[in-house]
Amino acid sequence: MAAAGLFCLAVAEVAVAVSGAVAARMSWAEALDLFVVTNSVIGLSFPVCGVLLAWHRPRNPIGWLLLAAGVGYATTAALAPLVEVGVRDGWPTPLLRALTTVARWSWPWSIGLCLPVVLQLFPDGRPVFRRLLWATVLTAPLFALEMGTEPGPLVGDVSGYLTVHADLAPVWTAVEIRGLVATAIGLVALVVRYRRGDDRQRRQLLWLTQAVLLVLIVMVPWGVLENAPVYVLFAIPLVPAAMTVAILRHHLLDIRLVVSRTVLYGLLTTAVVASYIGLVALLDRVMRQEVGLGSSAAATVLIAVGFNPVRLRLQRVVDRVMYGDRADPVRAVSRVGARLDTGLPAVPEAVRQALRLPFAALRGHDAELAASGTAPESLHTIPLTYGGDRVGELVIGLRAGERRLGGRDHAVLELLAAPLAVAVRSVALSEQVQRSRQALVTAREEERRRLRRDLHDGLGPVLTGVAFKADAAGNLLDSDPASARALLAELRAETAEAIDDIRRLVYDLRPPALDDFGLAGAIRRRAAQLERPDLAVRVEADGLPALPAAVEAAAYRIAVEALTNAVRHSGASRVDVRVRADGRLHVEVADDGTGPDRAWRPGVGIRSMRERAAELGGTCAAGPGPDGGRVTAALPLGES
Repeated sequence: MAAAGLFCLAVAEVAVAVSGAVAARMSWAEALDLFVVTNSVIGLSFPVCGVLLAWHRPRNPIGWLLLAAGVGYATTAALAPLVEVGVRDGWPTPLLRALTTVARWSWPWSIGLCLPVVLQLFPDGRPVFRRLLWATVLTAPLFALEMGTEPGPLVGDVSGYLTVHADLAPVWTAVEIRGLVATAIGLVALVVRYRRGDDRQRRQLLWLTQAVLLVLIVMVPWGVLENAPVYVLFAIPLVPAAMTVAILRHHLLDIRLVVSRTVLYGLLTTAVVASYIGLVALLDRVMRQEVGLGSSAAATVLIAVGFNPVRLRLQRVVDRVMYGDRADPVRAVSRVGARLDTGLPAVPEAVRQALRLPFAALRGHDAELAASGTAPESLHTIPLTYGGDRVGELVIGLRAGERRLGGRDHAVLELLAAPLAVAVRSVALSEQVQRSRQALVTAREEERRRLRRDLHDGLGPVLTGVAFKADAAGNLLDSDPASARALLAELRAETAEAIDDIRRLVYDLRPPALDDFGLAGAIRRRAAQLERPDLAVRVEADGLPALPAAVEAAAYRIAVEALTNAVRHSGASRVDVRVRADGRLHVEVADDGTGPDRAWRPGVGIRSMRERAAELGGTCAAGPGPDGGRVTAALPLGES
């Protein structure tokens, strides 16, 4: 409600300014000379921006400061025509002097207080230098005092009250210095925010930078030329407009592109004008004396020849500041490659810095590996492939105002994709190795726990019972031989049971037949045990090299499990077992019993065979075929 009230007040004052100028029969030139037009435009544009900010960001003081600045300008714009009307119609002199005093004291607060404070608070409303902000606020009345006590008349011969300006010249010099310092503090605060801020805040600051650049381009001639037109003041509303867009819609355009082009052509314009003036002055003196040709034409030719090389060089410099190294892919790759040594978490930040992007992330198959920045709405994905397989993706956020990735950006990212794919693949392999190590440690500990449980719960009580019964038999040997013999019989049975338990434990660790007969002999021995009159088992396993213990044990268990399943479930009359080595150890068990119409249901045995092969990095397949059931396994030999 307060914001709407200040806005309506400013609009009403601008309406009074327009009506007063019409009533005073001012010409357009007179209205410009009295700053009625410029003050009205500024007094209307500032409140428009201020009311938008105060409505959408009520806690941000920038909107309220813009409203106050607009009201100050609008008040001065409204009172100047009224004084003109009063002078013409003979209003009382005290009233005219009072109106002049208010007009003179209104607008300086905008320059001395509102704008310096806005610069220190932009864009979030929080000061960077709190104490300096309070110093700016407390010294702001000095500028209003300097402008308000100026003895000159506002309109005609009417001057305001408190005209002591000429008596305090040293004070006014200090006030001018204070104004420069306050503005410098605001600019330093903006630089500090840019260096500390994230991508969003930097883009907001670039909007203000763009407006300031345009204002400087328009206003500088006013400081250089004595008779610059008042029209240049119409550029001032660009500042609050840029602030409003930056706070409410900072992603409206690719502001970096706009600023880069503004800086580029601003520098070019300055260089061309300075070069032209210098060359004309030099050639006018030299060529008139020696040749007599026109110096302006010669200067124009020289500038035209040198313009494009200078433009290209400036373009590269400005683009590097705004877009990083996208014009130099080798430099970008080198910068990112240097960060690869520190690990993947540092890579997205390096990509962002190399191309000035708001967001970058590396993603694997299942999770995000590393990220930097805040993800915008528009993202672009670069696939990372290694050996023809997709190992991950590089996700980058598009700059504000961009709808798609630019060609030069895409070229740099495609060049970065190759080393990043290698890095992501290396990290994935490293994680797989780490998981394998953890699995091995877990399996070892589980095996130890099982052995401890079997020894403690099985073999331990049996041996304890054997010891007790041996003692009891010894005690009864003389007094009751019959009972002693019975205890000895029980003792023998329990001892045999303990021996069976020990054999089972040993077999679970490693089948003893492998050490006694080798892989081929152990398989043949087991096949002979399972063979029946109606079932023939043939084993082909000749010429095998020396095998690693783990491969040998896994091959034996797979072959025996497949052979046992074929004997029990296939209804076959023949089973063939083939074992051969050709860089890998191949195990094949085939029977003639299971037809293709009988599907196999994976059970514990099939899962066990596949797990044993997978533990060594091999493969195992089992299922029915056109001629019967078939189990095949391939195990890497590694080092024996």
